[in-house]
Amino acid sequence: MKIAAIDIGSNSIHMVVARIDAGGHFTLLDRAKEPVRLGRGTLTSRALSAAAMQAGLETLATFKRLADTLQVEKVLSVATSAVRESKNGGDFISQIGRTLGIHVDVITGREEARLIYLAVSNALDLRNETVLLADVGGGSVELVLAEGGSVRMQESLKLGVIRLGERFFTGDRAKRDDLDEAERYLDRQLARVRKAVEPRGPRRLIGTSGTVLNLVAIAHQLEHQEIPERLNAVTVSYKDVAKLRDRLVRMDREERKRLPGLDRRRADLIVPGAVLIEHLMRSLGLRELTACDWALREGVILDFIGRHREEIAESDAIPDPRRRSVLHMARRLQDDLAHAEHVTALALALFDKTAELHELAAAEREWLEYAALLHDVGNHIAHSRHHRHSYYLIVNGELMGFEPDEIRVIAAIARFHRKGGPKDDSEEMQALPAALRPVVTRLAAILRIADGLDRSHFGLVRDLDVARAGGHVTVRIDTAGHDAELELWAARRKADLFEATFDTRLILEVKE
Repeated sequence: MKIAAIDIGSNSIHMVVARIDAGGHFTLLDRAKEPVRLGRGTLTSRALSAAAMQAGLETLATFKRLADTLQVEKVLSVATSAVRESKNGGDFISQIGRTLGIHVDVITGREEARLIYLAVSNALDLRNETVLLADVGGGSVELVLAEGGSVRMQESLKLGVIRLGERFFTGDRAKRDDLDEAERYLDRQLARVRKAVEPRGPRRLIGTSGTVLNLVAIAHQLEHQEIPERLNAVTVSYKDVAKLRDRLVRMDREERKRLPGLDRRRADLIVPGAVLIEHLMRSLGLRELTACDWALREGVILDFIGRHREEIAESDAIPDPRRRSVLHMARRLQDDLAHAEHVTALALALFDKTAELHELAAAEREWLEYAALLHDVGNHIAHSRHHRHSYYLIVNGELMGFEPDEIRVIAAIARFHRKGGPKDDSEEMQALPAALRPVVTRLAAILRIADGLDRSHFGLVRDLDVARAGGHVTVRIDTAGHDAELELWAARRKADLFEATFDTRLILEVKE
């Protein structure tokens, strides 16, 4: 089924449209956003203006037309700070229902925090660390302390960027007295949070929302002279955040608009956002800021899915969001999943039995496994050049829980499972840090042999053993008596990269 999730926020109204499959996984089909600024003036007057409500209705009408065009079966909509704090918020919600037929749930700050954590914990792997999550909205900031995959604290504070901007940053450029007053105010408002967070000692802040994504994009561009294509899991240091904060408060609005990575419509909100994030990090000793591009909308979808028993069963069976995400892509796009799974088993066996040769560890083994599972997804587009299509689909397939470089490594390994081997000047290798390029080459060399050993797609090679002697490596395959000449021929044709990479001769033979 297809569903749409709408977040009626204090700054923007967002919608995502997703297709949910029978296993309870979802694929994002479309996104839409409009900076309606419902919270402008509302957070102090406690009433939505007629102009803001009209703009909100027009935006929602456009979003509903988009949802109808995409044949959405159900629209889930939530409203946050500006609507829940306004005296006429109920009238606005009633008008949306009457004119558009959309039911809107006005959620509490704690429920907002819960849904945001649900989204982030599916987009990033939080199981083995203590982190603080911050969703910076226009009216409120939702904070969640997560430790080992469990929530230890969740708070909703009235520290959104519109609220802070209207209180402390009304001019074209930030004033020193206003900055000092804002810092003292934040210090008081965050006292309870510091008391709960400091004993847990998180070192990383994970931020969602447009304001934080803009901050990470600008900071990354200033440090690396480029803006990542996708910001999910991109990390910048506290030092970079502090430098950016100091730079932003010295700029006027027009200067800020010219900053690469900044949405010009956020030129007035980026200053309170930067002041808030820098204060949070400094006061709590957080050394890194990581962006997450999933937030409330995705949390609403996941909460909806979570009410279906099929998804609960699968989540219990596969708790790792990385593996879940890869398996979902493999099932959705693989024409021959049995072949992919068999090649994966052979690749891992070869990896394990050549450990002294490649000198790689568990992390690299996992990359090989996922690349093997996805190596043929490009056939979903076309068999011709399917290895290149696989690279494209993996890089752009919104795999969850991975760092950006990990996704590019997995994609590159899959890309080089056939045709010409990796070259340092190739586009795929140039996209990787220099230290990871030899890893791609070694793992691609292994994957090519494994793929060759299932050339017929009949699973004839049941197991393999590896022996090293002199200047060669012998791989003996167990075929249970079946004729595997096609497999041996294909694997031998793909042995050149293995032999060049490991400076050895590769001998393939059937076990007697």
